[in-house]
Amino acid sequence: MLDEGLPASPDGLLAGRRIIVSGAATGIGAAAVACFTEAGAQVVGLFHHTRPSDELERSCAWVQCDARDRGSVEDAFDAAVQILGGLDVLLHAAGVWRPSTPETLTEDELTLVLDANLRTTVLTNQAAFARMRDGGGQIVNLGSGEAIRGNPMAPHYAAAKAGVQAWTRSAATAWGPHGVTVNALAPAMATPGAERLWEHLGPDAATAFRDRLRQTMPLRGELGDPRADLGPVMVFLAGSGARFMTGQLLAVNGGLQMLGA
Repeated sequence: MLDEGLPASPDGLLAGRRIIVSGAATGIGAAAVACFTEAGAQVVGLFHHTRPSDELERSCAWVQCDARDRGSVEDAFDAAVQILGGLDVLLHAAGVWRPSTPETLTEDELTLVLDANLRTTVLTNQAAFARMRDGGGQIVNLGSGEAIRGNPMAPHYAAAKAGVQAWTRSAATAWGPHGVTVNALAPAMATPGAERLWEHLGPDAATAFRDRLRQTMPLRGELGDPRADLGPVMVFLAGSGARFMTGQLLAVNGGLQMLGA
């Protein structure tokens, strides 16, 4: 069950909390591992092909997992729960961004991005719930502002993240009576996915895009740092302070897109 109070020290906000992070080797997942371990949590990181850095690998236990495959997910969660002795939190950060356009999108591109973002969310969330349903827990998914505004340069990614948002609300409604919360984040962070966007745009268009960010993003005018800017929010959502929140999409994006009712 969720803790009834917060430890006095910020460094111990997640003391005793047992957490699985998927997509944990790079980007937002790697930031989550670092912030969770610093906050006192026990963490198991899941990775697929890309292994974590040496420093990150030393910070927690690691299990290989293809989050698109139910059998692989179940095996990985069994191994992780055995290591942790239970499960209190899942942060699902696995996913990919790929460019395309609505008129040129192929079936293979659509399948790849839907599987990597939406299918993995469903499978990992189901695995987490099966291990939380008797004691409660917290699930945090990675959504996107593109689910709301769309993206003509990556329509399949926007569609996949819209599915993640709808799934998050559906699971939150179904699993709330079991004490399991499900929320999602919509971040605007400097990640490997953002780097792929810059590469896709090319130098001139990428510079123009960054110039628009400086003009339209109220805070700082540039993409955030996953660890410094998003990390504290992830720690909050994994802690007992978020126990009465569920089904929410929380924007951590410098005000680039302001979500509301």
